[in-house]
Amino acid sequence: MSLGRNEFPLDPSLCHLNHAAVGPWPNRAAAAVARFAEENARLGSLHYPQWLATETRLRERLARLIGAESATDIALAKNTSEALSIIAYGLAWQPGDEIIGIAQEFPSNRVVWQSLADQGVSWHALDLEQSPHPESDLLALCTPHTRMIAVSWVQYARGLRLDLPRIGSFCRARGILLCVDAIQGLGALPFDLSGTGADFVVADGHKWMLGPEGIALLYVRPSLRPTLRLRQFGWHMLAHSGDYDRRIWEPAEDARRFECGSPNLLGVHALEASLSLIEEVGIERVWREIEERTRLLIERIDAHGLELLSPRNPDQRAGIVTFRVPGMASAVIHGGLMRRRVLCADRGGGIRFSPHFHTPEEVIERAMAHVLDLAAGGGPA
Repeated sequence: MSLGRNEFPLDPSLCHLNHAAVGPWPNRAAAAVARFAEENARLGSLHYPQWLATETRLRERLARLIGAESATDIALAKNTSEALSIIAYGLAWQPGDEIIGIAQEFPSNRVVWQSLADQGVSWHALDLEQSPHPESDLLALCTPHTRMIAVSWVQYARGLRLDLPRIGSFCRARGILLCVDAIQGLGALPFDLSGTGADFVVADGHKWMLGPEGIALLYVRPSLRPTLRLRQFGWHMLAHSGDYDRRIWEPAEDARRFECGSPNLLGVHALEASLSLIEEVGIERVWREIEERTRLLIERIDAHGLELLSPRNPDQRAGIVTFRVPGMASAVIHGGLMRRRVLCADRGGGIRFSPHFHTPEEVIERAMAHVLDLAAGGGPA
């Protein structure tokens, strides 16, 4: 599509199929950062109020992206791991509490919950390799001691998309908290906060949202915000953050209470610009374009006798397509592809391709041709 190609002047020798890792910036994000840097160099902080207006626009865009009621419900964290840690170490756990998750999670969404073991909190995980019905099997792990279900909306390695409304309905009926790591879905698929019933949503900006590393979304249900114990403190999280001489302090009532210090304004400018593109295209259209590209990939995988590892059911798919070349180690194929400048990942026992809405179909065809050549014993291109 012309809009995408104009915004992403990627080196034509590249086949970029790695948005599930780190996505390329659109032109407007690079330009926003360049303007911000040039302004700093020439004028210092003269336009600081305008920088804060950009930060406000970013919160508004993130609120719209997940369906939050207000931009003040959005906190800006450094990354997904920090956001999850704010949640994990803010909740008042009791010995015997249980957290239900998935064994094949990215480490950020495993380690933080396992680290609560010294508080008497246990983490129980569903093995997706042994689960033909992920949602049913996940919910079956819950007991009267289950305090939280903490899962990724889209699994990072093979791209399984969970039925969040079903999980959320289960949680609400039983008073169980739901924490969603949405990093592999936000910016690619429509997200409905009210429909999922999520209590917490976290996502870094450098994948499908097309932004930089170092800035992330943290949403905490407003009624839960005051119940989370704060572990970080500083000027920015105060109710009266601009009154530097005030001796009596209290944390802000809104989501800013989770932001202890100065914002990452460089990241703010980049991510705000990137999300403006997603809003212009429209998240529904973004998702339709991604669906078409994943469908094409699966067609080619099937046609050439490769083994699809990602879900075949469209309702369980997102932007990740992982596959295996029978009889060949994925590390060998991955190494060969990277040498040929096909950006992808070795994940989940196979090769993970993750195209975005702007990815030309020609790039997909060229990447698959490289896969087939390597499978046939071809050397470096």
